[in-house]
Amino acid sequence: MTGNKRGITQLRVGRLSKAHGLKGALKLELYTDEPEKRFVPGASFSLQVPSSSPWKGKKLVLRELRWFNEAPVGFFEDVTDRTTAESLVKAILWVDQDDAEELDPDTWYDHQLVDLEVVLDGTVVGKVSRVNHSPAQDLLEVETENGMVMVPFVKAIVPEVNVAAGTLTVTPPRGLFDTENAENAAADAVASSGEDA
Repeated sequence: MTGNKRGITQLRVGRLSKAHGLKGALKLELYTDEPEKRFVPGASFSLQVPSSSPWKGKKLVLRELRWFNEAPVGFFEDVTDRTTAESLVKAILWVDQDDAEELDPDTWYDHQLVDLEVVLDGTVVGKVSRVNHSPAQDLLEVETENGMVMVPFVKAIVPEVNVAAGTLTVTPPRGLFDTENAENAAADAVASSGEDA
């Protein structure tokens, strides 16, 4: 996230991960839980690319967002063939966000969640390193001393997010933070949690 004097914050909302097909489409890795708001026809994105890229300093305008096998794919203006699409692979997409925009009380941007300390029964058990978005559910990647734990980002498991205090409270199913049972517990938690945070 970066800011400027006009009170505008830039939010990282996605990354172009790979060319898709022959007509310039690109697979997207989403860093927003509001793709239907951020990725609408006509949406304009600033690009974070290497200084040697022909796209340096340019904007990318979305024509359409489609889903293929639960993966988001973007079609952009002036990107009409695979070669052009491949020149954009690994580009990070940013949008301007007005600091005055009001969010739903239970809505957070990825940059607000990353680096929050994860608290279980009053004890810090790890830190959020990343937010994974999918059409079905968001998952928090939590770094612990025993490795990475995937936590479904739903009210039943993450009842409290306190950005000001830098903490996120979890009430996980038994075994989720136990290294031996973490994989099975995470699968069980995803299967049993139907409520979004």
